[in-house]
Amino acid sequence: MSEALKLGIAGLGTVGIDALKLIAMHGERFASRTGCAVEVGGVSARSRRKNRDIDISPYEWFDDAVALAKSEDIDVFVELIGGEDGVAKASVEAALKAGKHVVTANKALLAHHGVELARLADAKGVALSFEAAVAGGIPAIKTIRESLLANKITRVYGILNGTCNYILTAMRESGRKFDDVLAEAQEKGYAEADPSFDVDGVDTAHKLAILAGVAFGCRLDFEAVHIEGVRHISPLDIQFAEELGYRIKLLGIATRTEHGVEQRVHPCMVPLAAPIAHIEDVFNAVVVDGDFIDTTMYEGRGAGAGPTASAVVADLIDIARGARVPTFALPVKDMEPFKAAPPESRRGAYYIRLMALDRPGVFADVADVLRDNDISMEAVLQRGRAPGEAVPVVM
Repeated sequence: MSEALKLGIAGLGTVGIDALKLIAMHGERFASRTGCAVEVGGVSARSRRKNRDIDISPYEWFDDAVALAKSEDIDVFVELIGGEDGVAKASVEAALKAGKHVVTANKALLAHHGVELARLADAKGVALSFEAAVAGGIPAIKTIRESLLANKITRVYGILNGTCNYILTAMRESGRKFDDVLAEAQEKGYAEADPSFDVDGVDTAHKLAILAGVAFGCRLDFEAVHIEGVRHISPLDIQFAEELGYRIKLLGIATRTEHGVEQRVHPCMVPLAAPIAHIEDVFNAVVVDGDFIDTTMYEGRGAGAGPTASAVVADLIDIARGARVPTFALPVKDMEPFKAAPPESRRGAYYIRLMALDRPGVFADVADVLRDNDISMEAVLQRGRAPGEAVPVVM
């Protein structure tokens, strides 16, 4: 057996603690299957005295994550701090410059700085691995970057945020409003005290930018992602979607087109015949379209300490085996510059709900506007009568 792989773990929240537990529980299995033991050489977090439900006294403590990243006693730096800048970015940069492999679950860091960090990893000949950054326990990155490498991927999309999927599922099943279900999600620990990153689509957009880079071999451009969240979805919209044969899901969609790469995050009307329409609660799903595989879908728990820690350790196992692939499937020097498809190049169907006054002639006025803008309707619904008052009209 080769010399042990020494880890430095920065960030001892739920994911970091579960990673430590997983390594302790299955360390012998890792060693027997990789030929290399995995050991923790040091840890770092904001507070040493916090009760973490695990004894961290056997591990060398570092008050400074950057110092841990540069320590000569570690081979791999595991960044579980979070955030696109600050100590997370500084410590990852320090580790790469020191020739350490890096494993991270930080999607914001990668979405904003992934290309420059990958360039550092290329220069030093080390791994920058991030399976845990996208879709938690689903091996989406490894699948696209390695298993599907023979394919030209034309589209990758999915449900990438469990909080939003839980909210939309609960709204549909109970008929309750967004704010009520969000409060319940916060009580259950599915949503943060400040849920903005989740419900406003930013978390999904971070993950989508990463998936696009891996799938299309282009440099990441988070700023080019069109982002809409789910705050404006009402039980009425969900009810009408069901009547029309659809289910509303927050999707992140990246498509390679003749005009460039299209990246968008927004609520979508998904046909009930589509498998992804039936991914419920906190589960995630990733769908990949390729020229030889056609369409494949992967589903599972996209968040939570256990699935995320599993993905972190999966990256560590690859490093222990000596398996290393370029960060985004090819060296940064060979990645295409990002070319964004102009918004006006997109053609597709839309769901429109109007609150129109219930009086004669309103439908005619709406039809005139649609005719003047060369828009045709597939279906029109109106439920209920309230003469002189606003009623919903759905197209």
